[in-house]
Amino acid sequence: MADIPEKMKGVYLTGFGGYDKLEYREDIPVPTPKAGEVLVKIGAAAVNNTDINTRIGWYSKHVKTATGVGGTAGYGSDVKEDGSWLGRPLEFPRIQGADGCGKIVAVGEGVDGRRIGERVLIRNVQEMPLSDRGIECLTYGSECDGTFCEYTTARSEEVFQINSNLSDEELAVFPCAYATANNLVCRVKVNESDRVLVTGSSGGVGSALVQIAKARGAHVIGVCDTGKEEAVKGYGADEIIHRGEDYIEKLGEMSVDVVLDMVAGESWRQILKVLKKGGKLGMCGAIAGPIVEFDVRDMYLKDLSFFGTTYQTRDSMSELIEFIEQGKIRPIISKSYPLKDIVEAQKAFLAKKHVGKIVLKVNGE
Repeated sequence: MADIPEKMKGVYLTGFGGYDKLEYREDIPVPTPKAGEVLVKIGAAAVNNTDINTRIGWYSKHVKTATGVGGTAGYGSDVKEDGSWLGRPLEFPRIQGADGCGKIVAVGEGVDGRRIGERVLIRNVQEMPLSDRGIECLTYGSECDGTFCEYTTARSEEVFQINSNLSDEELAVFPCAYATANNLVCRVKVNESDRVLVTGSSGGVGSALVQIAKARGAHVIGVCDTGKEEAVKGYGADEIIHRGEDYIEKLGEMSVDVVLDMVAGESWRQILKVLKKGGKLGMCGAIAGPIVEFDVRDMYLKDLSFFGTTYQTRDSMSELIEFIEQGKIRPIISKSYPLKDIVEAQKAFLAKKHVGKIVLKVNGE
């Protein structure tokens, strides 16, 4: 068994608010795996919208604006106790981090000791113990401590072995964004005959959606900022629409089979117009704002189907692991930062100038 220290480096979230609520420490106690758990030494983690959303309390139903509005300073008194994924009070201090790649270095009671040494990814949206429906879940780094630290614990069944030549930094981008994307594509049942519009196609989830939809043979139209076109085409988009352009004007009404959206906001009303009769809308975020203009007639007169997803099925996660191991999808990394520079990493993330994922180097900095 590897030598395990008593203290570790990590980042505490000390409350809802701005960057001042992120506290880098080098004296955090290393957790001990409980029965059924494993201890993972984290090599790298990655930044996601959920990290920002949780820090600023965006999940509170009292917040009505885009993530970026409160990204720097938070929302102050607008955030109530429902500012977590589950709408329950969040326990502070909390170690965030929904993404991470590492190696199992210890196991708790009841876990096969042969798991020690496995290289692993941790499922970031996890079925709650004793859940009888699966959809009852918690988010890693929100309802429990996550990967913004050198060592973390997780239930053994939520820790998936992976065999890959990719680096820890490359593998760290997959668990949150790519698992979310693959689960959404599975739920919507995207296939090779579909013409698919992906909003936010240059971000973490968006770049994953483009790749995964393309891997299923779909024709993919990516929405991105000017200057990011070649990058988005490089990982699979067949066509590009620039952010801010009118979808209806560019594509025509009833022109796409599927829309995969994590943006919402003001452009959302156009989505229902460009969907064909019998079309499908998959939603997994609302970074441009959760409150949208919605003409219900667009839904029922065109027989549209709506899909929302947070929970990621075990089958979907296993399929994602296979895609990675077979090289069917690849990590898109914008930049890496040492863990201690998490504030700079989040600032870069919120600036939205990047393509792909922003990574945090944890062990081996």
